[in-house]
Amino acid sequence: MSIEVKNVYKYFGEQAAVKDISFSVKKGEIVGFLGPNGAGKSTTMRMITGFLPVSSGEIYVSGLKVGIDNLKAQQKIGYLPENNPLYVDMYVKEYLEFVGRIYKVTNLKSRIKEMIEAVGLELEQHKKIGALSKGYRQRVGLAQAIIHDPEVLILDEPTSGLDPNQLVEIRELIKSIGKEKTLMLSTHIMQEAEAICDKIVIISKGEIVTNKSTLELQKKASGEFLFVEFQQEVSKSQLKKIKGVDGVESYNNGFLLKSNSLDELKINVSQFTQENNLVIMTLNTESKSLEEIFKDLTV
Repeated sequence: MSIEVKNVYKYFGEQAAVKDISFSVKKGEIVGFLGPNGAGKSTTMRMITGFLPVSSGEIYVSGLKVGIDNLKAQQKIGYLPENNPLYVDMYVKEYLEFVGRIYKVTNLKSRIKEMIEAVGLELEQHKKIGALSKGYRQRVGLAQAIIHDPEVLILDEPTSGLDPNQLVEIRELIKSIGKEKTLMLSTHIMQEAEAICDKIVIISKGEIVTNKSTLELQKKASGEFLFVEFQQEVSKSQLKKIKGVDGVESYNNGFLLKSNSLDELKINVSQFTQENNLVIMTLNTESKSLEEIFKDLTV
């Protein structure tokens, strides 16, 4: 595994920002790290990159233990922080040369040229960073993150604050870079992860609440549910006993019933209401969006 996070906790004083989280990212995989604001995304990413020590647990990057082999591990990582700190008074090429020298990149001039072409900065390369739009600044941030050819790329909210056109361009750029790297990006936008990522890890209140492939979550979202609302009070345990019910969730003033055959389930629900002298107020088919799944998991 390129990234392994094992039973990690992070405390600030007595407050646990991250609680017993574990997940892994394979080589060549693009993983979306999602959660609402304050869920622990940036804290986790800072621990992976070695900028923040863990309180307990272990993190490995390309087989190197972060905190023990910090410098070696950091050489394997390209990192774009959320605020994308850049030296705005430096020219684009000047800044990339500065970063390249820190990493002791060989053949630096040709590498800078390669990075400028890779992220689409050809027309902006002779400008000062302070004169660039936010979209082009993000491109500079991506270029500095990959200039030393890292095995692992960590991007914290890489599309935050971009306009729709810039958003599409940066997404495509990330997908292109991700073909050759192990890439982990944080976001709180489900559509973003769906458009870019192979796998989605969701954190809420410092705990991992799901760790599934994007395809699995899409299948869950595309599946249909039977929404039923009764006049009388009915419990989940009663509904779970109905033949054909695979799952029950509270939803608005009623319940969402999951089944492989909704037509058959409608018949069974009708039979259940007759046997228990219940009155159905609402009965219709519903489907859940990925955003609703995200909300269910993080509320």
